[in-house]
Amino acid sequence: MIPVEKNKTYEIKIAALGSNGEGIGRIEGYTVFVEGALPSETCLVLIVKTRKHFGYGKLLEILTPSPDRREPCCPVAKQCGGCQLQHLSYAAQLAYKTKEVQDDLERIGGITGVTVRPAIGMDAPWRYRNKAQFPVGQGKDGCAVGFYAKRSHRIVDTKQCFLQNERNDAIVALVRDFLNEFQIPLYDEETHTGLVRHILTRIGRSSGEVMVCIVLKGKRLPHSEVLVERLQRVEGMVSIVLNVNREKTNVILGRKIITLWGKDTITDSLDGIEFEISPLSFYQVNPVQTEVLYKKAVELADLKGDETVLDLYCGIGTISLFFARKARQVFGVEIVPEAIADARKNAERNGITNAAFAVGAAEEVIPTLYREKGIAADVVVVDPPRKGCDARLLETILQIAPEKVVYVSCNPATLARDLAVLAAGGYHVREVQPVDQFPHTNHVETVVLLSQQKPDDTIEIDLDLDELDATTAETKATYEEIKAYVWDKHHLKVSSLYISQVKRKCGLEVGQNYNLSKSENPKVPKCPPEKEAVIMGALKHFQMI
Repeated sequence: MIPVEKNKTYEIKIAALGSNGEGIGRIEGYTVFVEGALPSETCLVLIVKTRKHFGYGKLLEILTPSPDRREPCCPVAKQCGGCQLQHLSYAAQLAYKTKEVQDDLERIGGITGVTVRPAIGMDAPWRYRNKAQFPVGQGKDGCAVGFYAKRSHRIVDTKQCFLQNERNDAIVALVRDFLNEFQIPLYDEETHTGLVRHILTRIGRSSGEVMVCIVLKGKRLPHSEVLVERLQRVEGMVSIVLNVNREKTNVILGRKIITLWGKDTITDSLDGIEFEISPLSFYQVNPVQTEVLYKKAVELADLKGDETVLDLYCGIGTISLFFARKARQVFGVEIVPEAIADARKNAERNGITNAAFAVGAAEEVIPTLYREKGIAADVVVVDPPRKGCDARLLETILQIAPEKVVYVSCNPATLARDLAVLAAGGYHVREVQPVDQFPHTNHVETVVLLSQQKPDDTIEIDLDLDELDATTAETKATYEEIKAYVWDKHHLKVSSLYISQVKRKCGLEVGQNYNLSKSENPKVPKCPPEKEAVIMGALKHFQMI
């Protein structure tokens, strides 16, 4: 029987924070999620929803506040869905994010024995965003421009956002006044009527250049010449464009861009590398922490200068160009043609000649790169969207068997899921470093280094060779010797996983991999026929079969 009743009030001690930043408490073992509550706090809570094993409560009163509680600087922080943690001290936010990554690796990925390093935070964790997307709609007193309320698409009209660049406040005020003055039809997503849907801004940290993009359900903005004239007064304004999105969708941007004034793009730089950015470009929103994140990814890869690096989900080439400064060659792969066009321009713009880019799904492009150009990767870098890596992409990584994989993730849960697959395929998680890209929110970026399981990763045992047949012992090759033989003879890379599969097929003993995933039914790729044949040849060469 559920120990709580809906619409009744209870006193609850909060024990932890959930993945969305909500407080978690228990009543007789029954879990209650309480938005706005913090660990160690005793709260008066109204139960608003119950399920069989958990319920939701509304915070009525904080009886014993946490020493980490802070007063949000934003007046609409409690209504707006943009920030979940403004009421928590920044040091406690970093500790929470570190623990979130650790918990997901263990609970979802079954990865234990790996210590997650403390999340790297910002010295000044405010006004850090270089991109803003403001939904537009009809409010009580005219045009509402701001952010969606928590768990809804109701727009919270916002005059000031403490995560955005200060110039955005002036831009939003200017556009809001223009829309009200000329009574421009505002989009209603329920009826799919109206014209103006979103205001998107981009601001280059290094260049100071500003772009404003008005998203329309149409190709023309009435009185646009007035808006253009007014926007030009904003410091750094270089690009004013329209984006056409006629679809009934939650996707913000359409594919068509119409330039009203100025340039089609703005520029920005990261650690001395300059990038050209369009409204459609994927570009990290926190440039200060992006430099930290990408430098850490390169540091973990520990490049010596002779490596071939594959950057999958390469976007406009940001990570690719960071790695190109340390590697012999980098190949970036991305399914969006416009992004690859931008990546090539960015490489040329920076005089980087050892980075090349290809359009397509990585699982299709990579085998072609090998067949036609003989390209085999020493390091693979992935920076996928929140949904994580495609299952076929993980299979492809295991098939090409790079020495190292550097995984950059914006979602600890899908990161943990994908690491379990790579671990089952013979990779060992070496280092895990969270980076706080999104202060005052529940989101966190993480960079992980994985490397192939090596023979010296196993435990040491005492072995009396006198008890073995000396001739047999001398003919047993190690996994690394088999890999080296296959590479020298066939210029093919094979993984420890594939070698163990072929050895089992031949009736040879295989040491149990202690790093196998603890998740049920992990997806493990099968050795392809061409690699099975060359491994068989190696086993015969070493007189193991």
